[in-house]
Amino acid sequence: MSALSPRHFQVLHAVVQNYIDTGEPVASRAIARKYPMSPASIRNMMADLLEAGYLSQPHTSAGRVPTGMAYESYVKTLFGSRIVQAELDRLHLEIQEAGSVEARIERSSKLLTEITRNFGIAAAIPTAAQTLDRVELVALPDRRILMVVVTRDRIVRNKVISIDDYISQDELVSIRNYINYNFGGWVLPNIQRELKRRLELESAAYDAILRRVGIFYSKGLLDLSQLPEVHFDGAENLIDFDVHLTRERMRDLFRALEEKKRVLQLLERFLEQRDGEVRIQVGLSDVHPSMSELSLIGVRFGMPNGLQAHVAVLGPMRMNYSRAVSAVLHVGRAFRNAVMQ
Repeated sequence: MSALSPRHFQVLHAVVQNYIDTGEPVASRAIARKYPMSPASIRNMMADLLEAGYLSQPHTSAGRVPTGMAYESYVKTLFGSRIVQAELDRLHLEIQEAGSVEARIERSSKLLTEITRNFGIAAAIPTAAQTLDRVELVALPDRRILMVVVTRDRIVRNKVISIDDYISQDELVSIRNYINYNFGGWVLPNIQRELKRRLELESAAYDAILRRVGIFYSKGLLDLSQLPEVHFDGAENLIDFDVHLTRERMRDLFRALEEKKRVLQLLERFLEQRDGEVRIQVGLSDVHPSMSELSLIGVRFGMPNGLQAHVAVLGPMRMNYSRAVSAVLHVGRAFRNAVMQ
């Protein structure tokens, strides 16, 4: 077979669009109605595309159906769409009004679902570059201390520890002020290294506040093994997916998507491209057998506050890719802008 020409791909993308619109195998005459080419030429090109693996033929007398390769080729034509500033501003306002990072993640996933009628996913995944904003220390009964750490990404972590010696609230204020004055605005791994260095100096034995800081440090004050914030919405839309799943497979799919670990695996596995670059993965059987006929459209944005924002849409191969790509770009950029302000 000779190399495929631009006309081959014009026909291929027409087949994909027709199949998305109708859900039925596409015959050459359906394409001939839209393009000034003879049905014989279209049949020949469709035969070439079948041989190359872009099309399949369910039955001898039936039309052609796009394969995963066809969808991957088709979606590459969608990346040039421009973002309408008014729409971006509207989404930014909606997400900004949510307030906290957690609430903005939830709002973003709901917006993705509303726009695409598919399964919307949004996540904020911490990196090692989280930056300390401040700490708070509050005395509790029975020699317990509430440690509160706030990072610049506006995520708050709480931890209650028990100590051997009584520490007054006034002492806790001095310890808090020492940490905030010396390390506010520092990246957490750098704080840990510097605190360790100071505590190892001989002079630390004579610095009462630093000794107290050492107690909290040993209790995990800045050991922030933060879990990713992830939210997904639109599971009910899966019922309408035009995929060939038995009832048992559908149950398996629902169970898989109920696991945050599985959803995060999807994001981390397929959203490894450059920041702001849309990624489309057609067919997800590597993640779970029930996802073989699903596609993931997503984008990742790194932010200077130590978070990575991931937004994505999960849907059937026969989805409206143009709308999904637009939604992912719009919501992703609006979320990034809201969090960075």
